[in-house]
Amino acid sequence: MNQSVIRQLRTWLALSRVSLLPTVWSNCLAGWWLGGQGNYGKLPLLFLGVSALYTGGAFLNDAFDADFDRQRRTERPIPSGAMSRAAVWRWGLGWLVLGVLSLAAVGRHTVTLAAILLLCILIYDATHRVVTASPWLMGLCRFWVYVIAASTGAVGVNGEPVWCGVALACYVAGLGYLARHEGSRGRIPLWPLMMLVTPVALAMLMSPEEYRIPALWLSLLLVLWIALWARTLFQPAEANVPRMVAGLSAGIVFVDWLAVAPLCPRGFGIAYLGLWGATLLLQRFVPTL
Repeated sequence: MNQSVIRQLRTWLALSRVSLLPTVWSNCLAGWWLGGQGNYGKLPLLFLGVSALYTGGAFLNDAFDADFDRQRRTERPIPSGAMSRAAVWRWGLGWLVLGVLSLAAVGRHTVTLAAILLLCILIYDATHRVVTASPWLMGLCRFWVYVIAASTGAVGVNGEPVWCGVALACYVAGLGYLARHEGSRGRIPLWPLMMLVTPVALAMLMSPEEYRIPALWLSLLLVLWIALWARTLFQPAEANVPRMVAGLSAGIVFVDWLAVAPLCPRGFGIAYLGLWGATLLLQRFVPTL
């Protein structure tokens, strides 16, 4: 493979932020299961549609941030000259169209929910540098992924994917607030950590007694993962925020696993471990932020 092809591939991977794509698949798997699973023929369209929306949103994130990146992140594809801003806009919009069309093929309710997700993606991309509450918009995008995935299941949207989606949104918003301190030399606030443990609190409150044990074990796993990466916030040395956020982002898979643990077969966990491993592997080559 020649150097130009390798450079182009790296550009595409950086623009798509592919290292977090396995967590999007994890969201889809959890939402679909909470929606009653079944309807297996809809799964390929679900995964394709949501993946395309995520990729389009990632491309447009760079398009909107081009001026900011020229000043502070010159290694990004647009300021480095790896791809023009106009080309990034075209590809980003193309991915979004593909995502909506794929989900439209699933059904009317699904494409309606996809339109809401599309709107959230566009608002987040356009405002996240200037709106203080933008991490909640990022969390809201993940919430709608759960609801969209649930709409493809045999039961459809119900209370379980909605409440689990709220817990996921809190976790992702917490990540967003931590990520806002990238490059900051001041003390990083600790309160976003409370948002990261929201899925644990919700699991303990909502899990029936017969499902409490598996929920407890996975809650412990999630808490240990959070503690592993957040420990630098309590150390004298300056925290490496991008590295910490990347590690905590892989924890999204554990949040999804916790959401379905009381209901799914034990072997289902193999899929989540695979997605968690894929996230960590891709993060070695493609930055999360």
